[in-house]
Amino acid sequence: MNIKDFSALLKAKAAELNDFRHRKLPVLVGRTAKDHFQENFRQGGFVDGSLHPWQEAQRRKKGGKRASTKYGTLLSGRNHLFSSIKYIPGDSSVTVTNDVEYAALHNNGGQITTHPQVTLKMRKFAWAQYYQAAGITKRMKAGGKKRKAIEEKLPEEALKWKRLALTTKETLDVKATIPQRQFIGESRELNQKIENLIETNITNILNK
Repeated sequence: MNIKDFSALLKAKAAELNDFRHRKLPVLVGRTAKDHFQENFRQGGFVDGSLHPWQEAQRRKKGGKRASTKYGTLLSGRNHLFSSIKYIPGDSSVTVTNDVEYAALHNNGGQITTHPQVTLKMRKFAWAQYYQAAGITKRMKAGGKKRKAIEEKLPEEALKWKRLALTTKETLDVKATIPQRQFIGESRELNQKIENLIETNITNILNK
């Protein structure tokens, strides 16, 4: 190879590296980041140095036969948060985002206040929860000795549902603290994946 050929080769490699940096790398990094962040959902926590498990969802702690109990924390039948992670490649840059309105609340944690309307359906549900928490069955007659004995020593959980069923309010003020369940953010493992990706691709370009 003479100097002229070598110079042409250098220019070709430089052009290929430049194209890789501006056009191909953002797509590769975005795809890698998306896969990494979605893996957090499968593992049930955020991976940065090690796995930082999420606080378990209340529906899973309670158990039961409802369909929702079989899904992991932050997962559902539709996997809305999971599937809404996307990447937007640009010129030498990429943005990884999730535009679900409650994504930031779960990722960062925080407090929310809602004002649900007290409906007939809500009252029926509250009564059902009351009977379950109190241990009152359909076979127990109203005013009967067994039911009276139960109603004299109701657990706090049952009293809570009874108050809701009998409330005169038309709307409720419900405050809730959402624990942080981070799934997007800075991660040492992700940084290492990106470094390996860059090194592998640059080596392949130079060795072609």
